Amino acid sequence: MADQSPIHGVVADFDSPDTLLDAVKAARAKGYTKMEAYTPFPIHGIDEAMGAKQSILGYIVLCGSATGFTTAILLQWWTGTIVYPLVISGKPLFAFEFGFPIIFELTVLLSAFGAVFGMLGLNGLPRLNHPIFNYSGVAGSSDDRFLLVIEASDRNFEVTATRDFLASLGAEKLEVIEA
Repeated sequence: MADQSPIHGVVADFDSPDTLLDAVKAARAKGYTKMEAYTPFPIHGIDEAMGAKQSILGYIVLCGSATGFTTAILLQWWTGTIVYPLVISGKPLFAFEFGFPIIFELTVLLSAFGAVFGMLGLNGLPRLNHPIFNYSGVAGSSDDRFLLVIEASDRNFEVTATRDFLASLGAEKLEVIEA
């Protein structure tokens, strides 16, 4: 007896962005919350229809920039007043005006690191394989097809009921995909 793979969800294939958007709205109204849409181009209003929350990536970037700014100021203060105090041409031991390039560069550097690594972490990357690649028509999602996946982790998910629901929304092709 062969072991069955766990189910990731049900994929519905739609032919237009409007049909997909209507399907997403209907799925949210039915109580589905764990779903994902795959489209060849951005669709205006789909994030709101899916109930996507605002990303925290901006806060991660802000923390990176504040860390860079603070580190640059403290590094210049520490080296100029504590470790290597020299009075050159009557200038004070610490004056942040002369350190603007360092402050700017370290702020931008740590902001960029925060953006890149925050994005990778929030998206769960790197991920070498995703269950959507088990769908037979996944190649169309980058060309002319609009896919809606309702995931098995949704509290309202039941294979036959979800499949019937998506069929009633006008899906041209339905498929259960394995994880």
